[in-house]
Amino acid sequence: MESAPPAEILDAFDLARPRFVMRTGLASIWRVDMGGEAGALKLYHTGRLGNEAAGLRYMRATADRGSVPVLAARGDALVTRWLPGPSLGDLVRGGQDRVAASALLVAARRLHSVELPAAGYPLLSDWFKALFALRFGAGIAPGPLALMERSQALAYELLSHPRGASVLHGDLHHDNIRLGARTYQPFDAKGVVGERGYELANAFRNPSGAGALLRDPMRALRLAEHWGAGLGEEPQRLLDWAAVKAALSIAWKTQGALRESSDFPVLAALWAARDRGV
Repeated sequence: MESAPPAEILDAFDLARPRFVMRTGLASIWRVDMGGEAGALKLYHTGRLGNEAAGLRYMRATADRGSVPVLAARGDALVTRWLPGPSLGDLVRGGQDRVAASALLVAARRLHSVELPAAGYPLLSDWFKALFALRFGAGIAPGPLALMERSQALAYELLSHPRGASVLHGDLHHDNIRLGARTYQPFDAKGVVGERGYELANAFRNPSGAGALLRDPMRALRLAEHWGAGLGEEPQRLLDWAAVKAALSIAWKTQGALRESSDFPVLAALWAARDRGV
């Protein structure tokens, strides 16, 4: 069991009754009381927000369009309103993938209803440097290796010919959207400038724990048609971004040197959907 957050943090934000929720790779999270309101305290392991600093700015800018309200923040921690749930990921894991897909689309449309000033946000092209710099070691099966190489080439093509640029949530998927008091609300934004077609790319390979569903090309095709129609984007373009985002996630996880990954079957499914086309 995680220990309680430092008393200094509780005092700084005037928080009470911390209850440990979970520990992620980036932070530990507690449910807290803040002035009579339930909140979520997120304390970062490194002592800084890191790549979520731009996401904090994004959530503040989009609070009127559905993002979870930020109640307090400083360099190593933030407090957002508590979202009781369930998450859209919970819906998928409970057999309601189509319901979750529709709710995710509604959330994305709300976030995109107004353009934000792009100055100061990181660029999507900078994120993909990790994929382009990936080293291919020995021992990788020919199939996954070929898909990673194709992903590099496709990512270069997409980034070389972008269809506009907007400020995006950057990590909009099922487990980053939970039910609040009245509606499903996104949280854990990254904040990045890129083509809108990228926004739901990570949702194709989520949620975690969905098992065979994530390895089904027909599911990817169905999502691309549904989300493409709702967002005014070409379904094929969404599949392109989904495939290269899956490869980028593998590059991040393998930290620059490609090795065997449990994500290869998901990558293969997304490429199968992409090659089949909508």
